[in-house]
Amino acid sequence: MVYDYLASMGYADPVRVQQEAANSDLSCLIRFYSERPVNADQQERTLLKGVFSVRKGKTQLHKWAERQVILCGTCLIVASVKDSLTGKMHILPLVGGKVEEVKRRQHCLMFSSAGSQAQTYFVNFDTLADYQRWHRQASKVVSQTVSLVDLSCYSLETVPEYLFYSQDITHLNLRHNFMSLQGPGGLLNLPRFSQLKSLNLSHNRLGVFPECVCEILTLTELNLSCNSLHTIPVQIGNLQSLQTLSLDGNHLSSLPEELGGLFQLNSLGLSFNSFSHIPAVLERLSAVDKLAMAGNRVESLELCTLVRMSHLKIIDLRLNRLRWVKSENLEAVNQVTQLDLRDNCLDSLDLSSVCNLENLHCQRNQLGTLTLSGFTLRMLHASSNRLTTVNIYPVPNQLTYMDLSQNLLEYLPDWVCDCRKIEMLDVTHNLLSELPSRLLNSLSLRKLLTGNNRLQRVPDLLDHVPLEALDLQHNKLAELPESLFYKALNLKYLNVSANALESIPPSSQSEESLSTLQELYLTGNNLNENCGAVLVGHQNLRILHIAYNRLLSFPASKLSKLELLEELNLSGNKLKTIPSTVSSCKRLHTLIAHSNHITVFPEILNLPEIKLVDLSCNELTEIQLPDSLPPTLQELDLTGNSSLMLEHKTLNLFSHITTLKLDQKSTTTAADSLSASTPWNHGYSEMSGQRNKLCVSVLAVDRFGDSVEACYGIFDGDRNEEVPRLLQCTMGDVLCEELQHSSVDSVYMCNTFLTSHRKLGMAGQKLGASALLCYIHRETSDPGGNFCLTVANVGTCQAVLCRNGRPVPLSKVYSLENCTEEMERVKLSKAIITEDNKVSGVTCCSRLLGCSYLSPWVLPKPWVHTEPLCSQDEFLILGNRALFERVSYQEAVCTVQAVQDPRAAAKKLCSLAQSYGCKDNIGAVVVSLHIGEDSCTCDPLVSTTESRGPPSATVPVTVTPGPSDPVNLSSSSGIVTEFSSETSASEMGSEAGSTASDEHPSSGPVSRPERRCSLHPATTLCGIMVPGSVGAGTHPNLFQRQPSCATFSSNQSDNGLDSDDEAPLEGVISNGSKLEVEVDIHCCAFQLRSGAPDSPKDLDFEKRGSDYPNGKMRRQNSVVVSATNGCLLAVCGREIADLKKSPSTSSLFGKKLSNGSVVAPEDSHNLIEVALEAPKKKSGYFTAPAQQDPEDQLIVPPSLEQEVREQLRGQSPLVSGPSAPSTPTSLKDPVWDHPQPPAFPSSLVPGPGPAPMLQQEVYDTAL
Repeated sequence: MVYDYLASMGYADPVRVQQEAANSDLSCLIRFYSERPVNADQQERTLLKGVFSVRKGKTQLHKWAERQVILCGTCLIVASVKDSLTGKMHILPLVGGKVEEVKRRQHCLMFSSAGSQAQTYFVNFDTLADYQRWHRQASKVVSQTVSLVDLSCYSLETVPEYLFYSQDITHLNLRHNFMSLQGPGGLLNLPRFSQLKSLNLSHNRLGVFPECVCEILTLTELNLSCNSLHTIPVQIGNLQSLQTLSLDGNHLSSLPEELGGLFQLNSLGLSFNSFSHIPAVLERLSAVDKLAMAGNRVESLELCTLVRMSHLKIIDLRLNRLRWVKSENLEAVNQVTQLDLRDNCLDSLDLSSVCNLENLHCQRNQLGTLTLSGFTLRMLHASSNRLTTVNIYPVPNQLTYMDLSQNLLEYLPDWVCDCRKIEMLDVTHNLLSELPSRLLNSLSLRKLLTGNNRLQRVPDLLDHVPLEALDLQHNKLAELPESLFYKALNLKYLNVSANALESIPPSSQSEESLSTLQELYLTGNNLNENCGAVLVGHQNLRILHIAYNRLLSFPASKLSKLELLEELNLSGNKLKTIPSTVSSCKRLHTLIAHSNHITVFPEILNLPEIKLVDLSCNELTEIQLPDSLPPTLQELDLTGNSSLMLEHKTLNLFSHITTLKLDQKSTTTAADSLSASTPWNHGYSEMSGQRNKLCVSVLAVDRFGDSVEACYGIFDGDRNEEVPRLLQCTMGDVLCEELQHSSVDSVYMCNTFLTSHRKLGMAGQKLGASALLCYIHRETSDPGGNFCLTVANVGTCQAVLCRNGRPVPLSKVYSLENCTEEMERVKLSKAIITEDNKVSGVTCCSRLLGCSYLSPWVLPKPWVHTEPLCSQDEFLILGNRALFERVSYQEAVCTVQAVQDPRAAAKKLCSLAQSYGCKDNIGAVVVSLHIGEDSCTCDPLVSTTESRGPPSATVPVTVTPGPSDPVNLSSSSGIVTEFSSETSASEMGSEAGSTASDEHPSSGPVSRPERRCSLHPATTLCGIMVPGSVGAGTHPNLFQRQPSCATFSSNQSDNGLDSDDEAPLEGVISNGSKLEVEVDIHCCAFQLRSGAPDSPKDLDFEKRGSDYPNGKMRRQNSVVVSATNGCLLAVCGREIADLKKSPSTSSLFGKKLSNGSVVAPEDSHNLIEVALEAPKKKSGYFTAPAQQDPEDQLIVPPSLEQEVREQLRGQSPLVSGPSAPSTPTSLKDPVWDHPQPPAFPSSLVPGPGPAPMLQQEVYDTAL
């Protein structure tokens, strides 16, 4: 069974299946697949039982006696201790009764039944735990208004035998169990419930219809959905009182004639079965008014069949295989009022004979023509077809709602303007070149959506109209009607983004404005600062997006008039300052003004409601701060301001901000020669939109592992933030590990996703996320050859490659609406797809990481595609569903091409999506590619061959900053400046639970040799650039890829996060103080030099930028540093080696989001993020002492100190040419004693003379 489950998930290799089957974490997944209960004894969850002191009645006449007391179902049972089943029993019905605490006795409850003849029992419990458990359970029972027993999802095979004593039960829910026919509590005994009216046996995998149910003649409601039933017995005719019968999600292809005798039956569910036609027995079921047959195999619909079933008013035939709807005669179908034909294969539809039709759904077909009767038509949903026209006769005067979006309409039919009651019209994504004048002047139209067409003008408004929302984005408009605002006085929403507007019309004809406009989106036009004078008239404006226009300034006097403004987006203009009058906008909570030329920080930090300020990619030099900041400020982004200098006092003032993003300052060093070898760099952006949490996380590693490789990913949890964060922290490690086992792209990528799915543990049972992972590497067959891009994804995250200026989609969208094959697979597995196209009403995706309880309908197996890269490939875009729903592939490519910096490009994509109407979380990653035909192809070393196994043993050496190193720490503020190092390391999110791999790395069948070429002479060790002459000696076994060994345990709290009893995570460091700072360590600060430093400049910080033409080098990777009371806590030595090899730490360092998300601050994201949310817990790995503990000092054992010093002196300096491999002795966990940090043993500080050779492992400095 376990093997079958793993095979259904996607594992193909039998050996790997055996390995996975032995993993303990598999229990988190298999419990939703197993045919048997996980725990055989579920008695404690279904009933309470014990021997307690009992007294009957309220008077003192009865004495206390020991009795067996049972609370099961709706009754309290008091019986003899010896003969609990055969002796005398007292049964007390509790529904509607009372359960009260007896204050005169400790741990005593009084149980009373309802009614005038109420009986009372006093029960004295032995412990407080028993007392509370019984009180809680009994209180639920007495509060019920009906005798309902809910035993769903209890993994039961039989019901408790004591339940049959509750003869007042009328509603019994046994959904999601494993009920069997036989046994004392099996289904054969259900007829013993003499008053049972409602029985739910859905999702029990019965296989056959339980005929014993037909003996419960009192039943009015029966649910047997999702039980793999193939036939219905004729005994169903015995249930003459039956009113509701649910048979959805089975394998039924026919119904017995006896079913037609159930004259009281008014609801019959037949969806997601195997019917090829409408069952004839429905003609006799005159009380049934709805035909629920979604997800069957009906290929044609004869309207004359519906004529014979005159009682059917609602027809649901969505998700069938309908190819035509026939009407052989002209007989009218009078009774049908609602018809749902969504997601079929119809190319034309004529329903003119359905003369009383009120509501039609025909989305996502292939309709070219549509003909309807308009007598009673009220709502028409016909989006995502190929319609060029719609014929409705007569004019639908009752029509209020019409959706014709995503079709091929070049004009609107004339009858649309004649509709007297139409309120909402959606014609977005068509080919319209003009709008009828009468349409805009309609006296009923309140919402008009005409975006993504070819409109060149909008007709003038002739009179006052009730229009409230108008969407004109993505057209070719050069101007708006002059009378728009003072004729449409009810207009509250206007979106004219992505047009060619140079001005906007005035708000009124006089000085007094009556405008009620609240949301105005003007992004992506040609507006200049003159528009500010017009905006003043809209004094009710709450949201204003005027990004990516041509504003040189914003009139100060005009901005002060917008006192109700809450959100302002001025990004992508040429502003040099934001007027000080912005302080008049007391309700402003969001200011986004990135990608301008702003030099002075605006006066916004005194606003009482300010939450988010984004001033990245500007020219800020200093910040003038008030004495205190508003407590509402949650995020401040100041990255991309190369001249900005912040003092420690300023950083201290920012200390309460949840997310603070800053650039670090550095100058170019020799390490840039290595970074130049990486032919890519990236930028990213995440926006929470109008949601109060960010459920999108990004993984980004420009230098993945040991060779020239990269890894990028994006994870979207839709409504949950836990799973994306966990995937972000673990998936890089898992990929690293899988690369040890296989070199086949489809194998290691698929196994990466499946293993990550398993490692989600408890958090992934009911939560899930879309995931996309991109891995750039050399061709496996030719390690020195061209680069390839391997992409894998599940869900709705997407990747697009720009090649020769054109988009090349690399991913597959696994949603039910976009993928026909997945829809068929889910239907064949008999999932219930709700009307909003969600599996069991949960998710629209058919493949996700997590949501294991939806197996086998939702699977974690990814789509895998490998694309060879060439010199024509310019960049790669990764985005979530919300981004690409609003921004097309072509527009995304054109947008990024127009921006030089990948970070600014990613921010622009997110800002555009928001201006186009997106309210959800948005995430975007832009990877700039520089894959030239003459790209570096480092030759493999002849002397050594590396495998992806554990690093070989080497002699550890400490590497510490010398006295001249510019490492300035503030003991008072706890702030450390950010340095750069060669590989990216990170601190995991504070709420991320555990990191990735719990398997031990092993050497795989594929070896990846270390490569060098004339472009890359310098040798890097342990993530540190070792300067030397060209052709510096190389050393074997220096570059190893090894996943972190921290266990991602499933023994967590309910959501899989923040378990107090988890072990400290590798790579997670806390100083125990309130402030947690994540920074980089410059490689030179931890370098052994061949001579004395020439000048302080040799130790200056590294200047970084993008790899674009106007940029500098790519960002180096990071390690973690924290400051506490002047102590330097550095992750160096072994930690640097482990962090370097662990993508979960090497890539996630640098960004702490408000929800705990951590992202890689590489290239254009040189961030210091001050995250105060993280160290909230008082236990676990956030209890590291703020002061140095003597037991935590790192000391070299005396017996080993001399040997270590001799080995250090014995090392030869780095010289040109290859050096022979050496295998020095490894020391197990040696430590270095430095009681007064950051002072270090003088013998270990680099100075004049030959520098000792750096080894793979060095060790920690003290906390």
